[in-house]
Amino acid sequence: MRVLTGREEVAAAAGEELGVSDWLRITQERIDAFADATGDHQWIHVDPERAASGPFGKTIAHGYLTLSLVPFFGSEVFAFGGDGAKLNYGTNKVRFPAPVPVGSRIRARIELAQVSEIPAGQQCVVKYTVELEGSEKPACIAETVVLLLDRA
Repeated sequence: MRVLTGREEVAAAAGEELGVSDWLRITQERIDAFADATGDHQWIHVDPERAASGPFGKTIAHGYLTLSLVPFFGSEVFAFGGDGAKLNYGTNKVRFPAPVPVGSRIRARIELAQVSEIPAGQQCVVKYTVELEGSEKPACIAETVVLLLDRA
């Protein structure tokens, strides 16, 4: 795992690929748990029998389930070190180019796309490309924004 500590090291890493996470298999149990947590029980996600005759031939993961795995993938690849607070500030752009069928495997390729100085510390844009094994299209592309606040 790569640990970026200090303003200079973080700034120097802007534009670099930080690494690639391990593969994660998407199970029906994970999909069902996400449906329960969010209240999104659309049949295409939670009804294997009906989904078998649907457009993908089986259930697919929620797009937001795929997005919600970004912090997990990130924790496998990198960390921002130091004593200051690290805050999720938002997301610039999220797209879901390919569905994630149950039983498939995904992983994230992570890039520190941009680092900007702000009065309280640094603002970092981290780009996640969630790859779907065996697919030319990614399952998700997301840019997250993280604030690295100076120690008070």
